[in-house]
Amino acid sequence: MVDVKIPTVGESISEVTIASWLKKDGDIVKLDEAICSIESDKATLEISAPKAGKLKILIKEGETVAIGTKVAEVDETASAGAAAAVPAAVSKPVESAPIQTSTDKNFPSPAASKILSEKGVDASGVQGSGKDGRITKADAMSASSAPTPVASDLKSLAHQTMAASFSREVRREKMSGLRKTIASRLVTAKNTTAMLTTFNEVDMSAVMEIRKKYKDAFKEKHGVGLGFMSFFTKACTTALKQFPAVNGMIDGTEIVYHNYADVGVAVSTPRGLVVPVIRNAESMSLAQIELRIIELATRARDGKLTIDEMQNGTFTITNGGTFGSMLSTPIINIPQSAILGMHNIVDRPVAVNGQVVIRPIMYLALSYDHRIIDGRESVSFLKAVKEMLEDPSRMLLDL
Repeated sequence: MVDVKIPTVGESISEVTIASWLKKDGDIVKLDEAICSIESDKATLEISAPKAGKLKILIKEGETVAIGTKVAEVDETASAGAAAAVPAAVSKPVESAPIQTSTDKNFPSPAASKILSEKGVDASGVQGSGKDGRITKADAMSASSAPTPVASDLKSLAHQTMAASFSREVRREKMSGLRKTIASRLVTAKNTTAMLTTFNEVDMSAVMEIRKKYKDAFKEKHGVGLGFMSFFTKACTTALKQFPAVNGMIDGTEIVYHNYADVGVAVSTPRGLVVPVIRNAESMSLAQIELRIIELATRARDGKLTIDEMQNGTFTITNGGTFGSMLSTPIINIPQSAILGMHNIVDRPVAVNGQVVIRPIMYLALSYDHRIIDGRESVSFLKAVKEMLEDPSRMLLDL
């Protein structure tokens, strides 16, 4: 027997939850095949089989165990005879369903079938007078229509429908470690920061025009689509150079400023919101940003992000617009000092040079910690992001 134990997954993590068993008790597993998914308060990871053999599960799903706990065993001796133990599949002749022909009893003619359908009458209840009992047009014409439900029947049906649609059941689930951590961090952010939110709107016409003009050439060269997130990331990293406090954080009695931008991108997963980080985003091209976002988002949804990939960001961008959000006040991802909220793009009437025109408008929201960022900096930062998105050449030229 080979033991399957919970590995060390981080310095500050002492226990994990068995999120799910990817194999059943008694299954034959291969070497390095994923057999179990574990969830810490920071990430979801997979455990692989240390040897090939028969799996014996010792800990149930949903249980919380300490690092180093034995959760399963693999019997190496069972793998050799596994193939021989599986009986060969016995082929069974497929029985064909009888095909109804025009000479079958109660089979209506095309004209009769149409009439019966309009009347709501089942052909099986009609006596055919044609050859071999076939239902003729005349038979269909004389057949009685389906009875109209009386008031009492309708009332009974309504009661049945109401009984079927209403429920007062209650379902309880244990909070996952990840969800508990998310809840704790959000409450801490609300209680320990002087958080405010400032808003602006951006005309997305220029960005949308660039995407439309170059999307095919961009994808052909880089193998990835040109999305909005790369423009926003690039605009933010450029603006962070102008307003370093937005990219800073408070550490005790000191303010820490960063000369780089590690941008966290909020990603929604079935297990909750996670924020993987794009390292040194300020030095990346649009294509490099898009590739990295796709890689991190895919790993997040598959539950394969490492803890290092979600730590030590300096600024965060969240896009509620993907779910249809018009406006929101995002919560700071502590210990960071600011977070930018993107929203959906909607055609709106706006005044341009004294004329009312329709433009694709997105509302932006910047939540910030007023202890380190004052109003002038927050408003100026958001205005700079707006200007770069409305004239993308500014950020490409670093103006």
